[in-house]
Amino acid sequence: MTAYPHLLQPFPLRTVTLKSRVVMGAMHAGLEERGDWAAAARFYARRAQGGVGLILTGGVTPNAEGAVFPGACGLYNAQDVANRRQITAAVHDQGGLIAMQILHAGRYARGPDCVSASAVKSPISPFAPQALDESGIEKQIADIAACALRAQEAGYDGVEVMGSEGYLLNQFTAPRVNRRADSWGGSPQGRMRLPLAVVDRIRRSVGLDFLVIYRISLADLVPDGSLWEDTAALARALAPQVDLFTSGFGWHESRVPTIAASVPRGAFVGLTARLRAQVDVPVVAANRINTPELAEAILSKGQADLVALARPLLADPDFIAKARAGQAATIAPCIACNQACLDHTFAGKLATCLVNPAACREAAYDHVPATHPLNIAIVGGGAAGMACAVTAAKRGHQVVLFEQASSLGGQMRLAARVPGKEEFLGLLAWFERQLSDAKVDLRLGQAATIQALRGFDSIVLATGLIPRRLDLLGTQTAPDYAQMLRGHPLGRRVAVIGAGGIGFDVATALVTQGPQDWPREWGLGDPATTAGGLTEPTPAPADRQVWLLQRKAENPGKGLGKTTGWIHRAHLAAKGVQIWGGVTYRHFDAQGLHIHRDGADQILPVDDVVICAGQDANIGLAIALSAAQIPHHLIGGAADPHEIDAKRAIDEGTRLGLTL
Repeated sequence: MTAYPHLLQPFPLRTVTLKSRVVMGAMHAGLEERGDWAAAARFYARRAQGGVGLILTGGVTPNAEGAVFPGACGLYNAQDVANRRQITAAVHDQGGLIAMQILHAGRYARGPDCVSASAVKSPISPFAPQALDESGIEKQIADIAACALRAQEAGYDGVEVMGSEGYLLNQFTAPRVNRRADSWGGSPQGRMRLPLAVVDRIRRSVGLDFLVIYRISLADLVPDGSLWEDTAALARALAPQVDLFTSGFGWHESRVPTIAASVPRGAFVGLTARLRAQVDVPVVAANRINTPELAEAILSKGQADLVALARPLLADPDFIAKARAGQAATIAPCIACNQACLDHTFAGKLATCLVNPAACREAAYDHVPATHPLNIAIVGGGAAGMACAVTAAKRGHQVVLFEQASSLGGQMRLAARVPGKEEFLGLLAWFERQLSDAKVDLRLGQAATIQALRGFDSIVLATGLIPRRLDLLGTQTAPDYAQMLRGHPLGRRVAVIGAGGIGFDVATALVTQGPQDWPREWGLGDPATTAGGLTEPTPAPADRQVWLLQRKAENPGKGLGKTTGWIHRAHLAAKGVQIWGGVTYRHFDAQGLHIHRDGADQILPVDDVVICAGQDANIGLAIALSAAQIPHHLIGGAADPHEIDAKRAIDEGTRLGLTL
């Protein structure tokens, strides 16, 4: 008997049957904007091959004014239909089902022609929307229905109507944006009128043998958001026309994170369970569900009928197939970092995955067996070295991995010590399993020497980084970030010198002790009693006073992730951390850290300082090999310490492993 009887059970839905209870949640990858329809088809087909029950595509705009950004993919004409038939045919060839998400951005559209319920500008958009009049509303309804009909012509099995995350339909349902006094606003019944009209028009356009899915906002997480009774009334009114409800949480302008690694797994499942009790239509749980065990528990408890996995299927397209085969331990884990998926999307780059660089680039990362197997030595068991070793060994090479420490992981093992980044532990465990399955010869606690490396056909140095010291009087014995994260004792008042990503991590570790009451920390309330599901945050006070400092006279944290940087800044601010730029360091003594800032000298009364002033490449062995005229490859931080992270390290290691 399978360990996941609910998760792997077929699920009937209107005229089709899903082969598992897993829905691939909508993700915007950027493949369609590039016109690379073959790559898009390959990407979705690969997930269908892995056993996903139903795929939901990234958002497709129904008209120019609804585009999230200029040039966002739309479905306007016969050529667009023909292009998308490549995707649907590829998915169907793998026995999969696929529905297209229709996304009208409303006031989130980054263009001067954006429209909304009222002329209320979004705080994260440069453009104020035009309030739709009657003819404008009719145009949006007609365009959305026409888009659904073209999706049907393109071979999709259904459409998902985006009614969540603060996009157009959600802007109509929430008092935050809908300030109208006519029949399209003014009351809960008026505010729900547009979603009902859109779904009704779609159903009349596509008929009964086509899936109509509605993504409903169960908690807007913004001031003046909807109350639960209004959300439930909307769901009950939509239910006769839709086949499935998918769960949405939070607007893009919300002060509550919804999918970052610091969000507890399954944090919002309770609201999906509440919706399920209100309607007879199947509902899909979503957000921070990244293991088959958690998904199975949600289904077995009756909290949802299906579960949506989005980023986990970037990390491993065979998530379901491996669970079905009893190989769940081999599933590449999503660590919810957002670095290569959402951060790329919001930067206009092609989405991929830190854990799986092949995501959205399947053809370029194909594991072709080695024509001439080699004996390969890899020095360094951090992210780059492990990725290279696993990839090369799977292609048939004989690989020896030297790591002078007693355990693998390098910088990733340090990252896992930072509160909110514990998911890195799962990634480390996965790498260790992959190395074992690939029969990589591990030499832990063994420093590689020139003599030990002689005789190998190829040598790869992934020797990583050395924390940089400061030439600052009084800091000779101050701990660096690595020592601090490994448990170096510190006083109650600490200055962190260096406010890059590592500095933010160190500050987080200094002020975040013990289990966190996440809802209270962020002010997550109950939409049944507070509009939008918000309450006043009541974070636990930090037991340290911390200053996070940098020399550059700019806002610290500039290089943090596009979709997660605000979370780190908000968390530290809530803990009382002072974050300063434009600081000149004088010296450190018994009085504290002497600095110059804003034209004046001052003393920070700190007990300790932690040095996070950058990193240097660890290239001692590389210099020795070059002197001995022994060829070698450099990857990861050893190749270039500038802004190195696990994303770049794993990608470099993987790509080299594919070409050796």
